[in-house]
Amino acid sequence: MAGRGRAVSGAWCWAALGVLLVGVSGCGRDPAPTDSRTAAVQRLLDRRAAAVLDGDSAAYRATGGADPYLLLDLAAVPLDSWAYELTRLDGSGSRISATAELRYRVEGYDKAPVVAERTLTLRQRDGRWRVVGDEPAGKSGQQLWEQGKVTAVKGAHSLVLGVGQQRSVLRSYAALADDAVPAVTDAWGERWARRVVVLVPKSLDGMGGLLGAPASGYQGIAAVTTGEAGGSGSAPADRVIINPEAYGVLGTFGKQVVLTHETAHVATRAVTSAATPLWLSEGYADWTGYRGTDRSAGQAAPELQRAVREGSPPTALPEDADFGFSGDSGRLARAYESGWLACRMIAERWGEAKLNAFYTAVGGHKERAGAVEDALRGVLGIDEADFLARWRSYVRSELG
Repeated sequence: MAGRGRAVSGAWCWAALGVLLVGVSGCGRDPAPTDSRTAAVQRLLDRRAAAVLDGDSAAYRATGGADPYLLLDLAAVPLDSWAYELTRLDGSGSRISATAELRYRVEGYDKAPVVAERTLTLRQRDGRWRVVGDEPAGKSGQQLWEQGKVTAVKGAHSLVLGVGQQRSVLRSYAALADDAVPAVTDAWGERWARRVVVLVPKSLDGMGGLLGAPASGYQGIAAVTTGEAGGSGSAPADRVIINPEAYGVLGTFGKQVVLTHETAHVATRAVTSAATPLWLSEGYADWTGYRGTDRSAGQAAPELQRAVREGSPPTALPEDADFGFSGDSGRLARAYESGWLACRMIAERWGEAKLNAFYTAVGGHKERAGAVEDALRGVLGIDEADFLARWRSYVRSELG
């Protein structure tokens, strides 16, 4: 699912990245050679994975010349597991291609493996297969270590992994993340992992590479969060990916709000589903980010305030399409600000516990249709028309 975000003036985005699971298959003229070749390639990948975990450069080089600096680039990453599962072989002769799922876990953070689909090129010489090419499959994103040597900084509640970044910068991001985690826990509760993994590529292009998308689509976006929407407690940890060019120009306050916003997405991921509208998921993350700060409604929602004072207050909550960040930046800002004020109103008038219960109830609905209406009635005791009327009045009173 595509990510959502806004400009560095005050919003952010999250993305749910799906994993394509491909059935195992093989190519060949008869079943016996195909089975034998598949087994041989899988054994090769098993040796390659063992070499990565052991940090054994000689054993790794023996499996092929692809990514010769991988072990060096990976050295700082605290890996708990690393394995390949072969899912497809294509071609014949001494040079073939393969599709495999790379499954790895970062120690202390991932309860289940992160799965990344890879396209491998293999060459057979003297009866032995070797890996001569290894890259992301299709539109899959890169892994951070494919962009260079990773530097790791571990905080009290965070792990920050960066490429091409000064350690002092990564330490400052870890400090911000360490403040974000307890702030989110105070708002959402302890029903989440209470730790966060932050990835910091060298550039905007690097961010696009990690997301498997054109970098131009993320220009001006300070950060995104990737993860499994509706993920269970056994899902791998989400990754907060920083855009160093946009995030770096923010002041300390802005950086903290951004990282707290993204961490709120991590915390709420398990109860965020296709039934959750973006005005609620982004509004809640913004509410968490600004919670406990001294920012007034006008300071946090300048675009919406301008619209109200010009006589064009919103008449409806924003649609998901309003959160697209490739179009009108003013429209995007107003969408975020509208969602934030809706969540702020619920917290003020019904209490923070009711806001959390409402968020959970919406995400727990089987489908988008009726999710908000049912949660409004069941949790807040009002219908959608009443809620919208109250929100419109609240926006005018706060921003007029």
